[in-house]
Amino acid sequence: MLDQRSPALVIPANVRRATGVAALTAACWAVAIRQMHGMNMGVATELGSFVSFAGLWVAMMAAMMLPGVVPAAARQATGRSAALFVGSYLAVWSLAGVLAYVLYRPHGSTVAGALVIAAGVYELTPAKHYFRRRCRESVRSGSRLGLCCVGSSVGLMLMLTALGFMNILWMSVIAVVVTAQKLLGRKLAVDVPLALAIVALGFLVVVAPTAVPGLTPTM
Repeated sequence: MLDQRSPALVIPANVRRATGVAALTAACWAVAIRQMHGMNMGVATELGSFVSFAGLWVAMMAAMMLPGVVPAAARQATGRSAALFVGSYLAVWSLAGVLAYVLYRPHGSTVAGALVIAAGVYELTPAKHYFRRRCRESVRSGSRLGLCCVGSSVGLMLMLTALGFMNILWMSVIAVVVTAQKLLGRKLAVDVPLALAIVALGFLVVVAPTAVPGLTPTM
């Protein structure tokens, strides 16, 4: 029997995969915001148990990083391969979360400012440019793309760590920057002012921490 469905009702596979990733991203934003509500202590934020942190970290990384992965996931051959691509991508970020948990300590505004300045400087390094370019290339493996994106976004994630893991405002700002950098080509007219703005923010954290939204100085 011939398929009587209207061609207008047949949704292309890549559109379905992109929609699925977008829906997962939205759900993870909802979960992350709910879990982070009332937990922001700025630079004095405690991470709690590893189990609770791990669940929140995965939700945060999915919310922040998946928007820039939508085009790559949509190019996968089947829904199963797209799911494997996204899963292996998030697995790399999960491993990065283990390292973040081990190294993180509550800190003062001076340390926070120094870390933000370092993040701004990293934005202008050859390593940043290399990993950012690799993030935008056609990478068939989710794990390889994850490694490239960790390398590209490590400075920005360091900035989030410095300003407070549970800071929804800075999480949102950094997520926008990460997504834009994944989807857009390198533009010095944008990248250099952004890096300088991050460095300036770092100095502001040191000299006037109360002027930085969501930052609770402990020193």
